[in-house]
Amino acid sequence: MTKPTNAVKDRWNAKAYDDLRIRIPKGRKADVEAYAKAQGESVNALINNFLRNSIGFTEEDWKNSGKEN
Repeated sequence: MTKPTNAVKDRWNAKAYDDLRIRIPKGRKADVEAYAKAQGESVNALINNFLRNSIGFTEEDWKNSGKEN
């Protein structure tokens, strides 16, 4: 089986995900990365879980939220 090209990955990501950029104070990136690692998560997973829990979505609702039928 061949690996997908970056173009294929980029098309899938554009179709399946929205991008959200956050800004934090200079020098805090390493702190956030270390905290996420200590929790056994990536920074992306950490932020997604925080937002999902704060908003009150189930994991299933979070993944399906906003998809067109």
